Amino acid sequence: MATTRPQSTGVRLTVRDVLELELVASWGAEVVAGARHLDRPVRWLHVAEATDVGVMLTGGEMVLTTGLLLAGDDRTQVEYIESMRRVEAAAVVLGLGRAFRTTPEAMRRAAERCGVPLIVLHHPAPFARLTEEVHARLVHGRFAALNLSERITSSLTTLNLSGASLQQLLDEIASYSGCPAVMVNLAHRVLATAGDRGALSELLRDWDRVSRQVVALVGSGPVTVGPDGWIVAALEARGRQWGRLLLFGYQGSAEFGQVLGHRAAEALAMHRLLGDRDRGWEDQAAESLLTDLASGMVRPEQLLPRVRAAGLPVNRRTFVPMVVRWLGNAPAAAGDEAGRDELPETIDRILAEEATAGLVARVGADGTAVLLSIPGDHDADAAVRRVAVQLHERVAARGRTVVVGAGFGCPALDEVRRSFVEAVHVADAAVASPPAGPVARLRDVRLRGLVRLLRNEPELQAFIERELGPLLDNQQLLDVLRTYLRTGRNKTLAAQVQHVSRPALYRRLQSIESLLGTDLDDWEQLTSLYVALLAHEAQRAAGLESAR
Repeated sequence: MATTRPQSTGVRLTVRDVLELELVASWGAEVVAGARHLDRPVRWLHVAEATDVGVMLTGGEMVLTTGLLLAGDDRTQVEYIESMRRVEAAAVVLGLGRAFRTTPEAMRRAAERCGVPLIVLHHPAPFARLTEEVHARLVHGRFAALNLSERITSSLTTLNLSGASLQQLLDEIASYSGCPAVMVNLAHRVLATAGDRGALSELLRDWDRVSRQVVALVGSGPVTVGPDGWIVAALEARGRQWGRLLLFGYQGSAEFGQVLGHRAAEALAMHRLLGDRDRGWEDQAAESLLTDLASGMVRPEQLLPRVRAAGLPVNRRTFVPMVVRWLGNAPAAAGDEAGRDELPETIDRILAEEATAGLVARVGADGTAVLLSIPGDHDADAAVRRVAVQLHERVAARGRTVVVGAGFGCPALDEVRRSFVEAVHVADAAVASPPAGPVARLRDVRLRGLVRLLRNEPELQAFIERELGPLLDNQQLLDVLRTYLRTGRNKTLAAQVQHVSRPALYRRLQSIESLLGTDLDDWEQLTSLYVALLAHEAQRAAGLESAR
């Protein structure tokens, strides 16, 4: 006995759903061709006897006919089915009795070849009743989806405009969805959560596995609804994707899930764009300009008037991007609202005193971006160093510490984007391994810093799992390997640090070799393990930073 599939809910009906309607059950419906395509969505029902009905269709229609104008002409029947394929009709329903006593073989073969579902009705069927019921369901579903969309949009927009926090916005999204909501960055590191705490604890407890399943689920569109009610929505701002919204276990229809995902993603994008509304327009304009310069989304020649209007000299200049990050918690992260704008204002004062032109804007909660414009005949490196020295001294006077990363000097605006990328990378690396001097450059980034820069890359995560996989669930052996490498493979010293005897250390090292299938005396294999350990530590440190 065939298993009856639950009917779809929401705005979507498929050919199979229509055939499973109680009304159709008494009509002796038989699928004679195209049975593999019964899950095609039905956009509308169309009753027509014309042989050229295809010109009236736009796709997704289920065409109902008695075939009066098709009888006795195999070629016309084949052309009729082929026209249905061209317009992407959902299916053809042929009522037997008036023109055909049995299934016309030419139509059946053509339908099977073209992949068009062909359903014949063996008993009299009032087409009007079927179109009335199906259209009522479709219209009701579309109004319901529209109503849901309007309610979500209204609620989330009100929160955004009232200055609600990200957590409040995510709580509202979780309330509408009735399931846990998680916001992640592109490396799938958790940024914020909302919903039932118990369910969230279960998800986060095995997050590596869950995040891998999410990656496997993601489709090509902005919103993906999985078979278990998992919804993945891409989060974008200013044309660039920066994260994902994940909903786990949504109980509504896939269509309503799509609506929810789209509206929630739009609200989160708006919240990101409306962030830091307490700043002046000048600060926001500087941030927008620096963002456009750094992103490369706008052509340099289009940015030139804006750069000039911002008061930044552009003729015969050398542009040097700098990125300054707090070492440790930023003031805002520590709850110090008074210190929130301290860094940009301090840098602005230094530039004014040094008579150095530059644009300054806060980037994120713990950093500031600077674009210096230095006369072409001046020593750009010396100018950068003077600004960095002054900044370190003034921040230190307040008991704080920063790191400064700088890109290469650019004689033209069209090179600024690459230099900004370099400055960001250098500053991030300097956070992991602060330089001895006042400003870090690319040459100062060594292995530990390089690994930190790449910590969000999926290829690096795959490398970590490939090199250390069996040890990631065995913290004791992982600590032994870390100690062994940090002590320069000095087994006596490693045993002392681990507080174990040398024979015990030997056994644990042998267990590591056995689990990993590696030789700890092979320098190339040992180097790979060392890099994987550094990467693993960088990811753990980043996770702790985001949790603070």
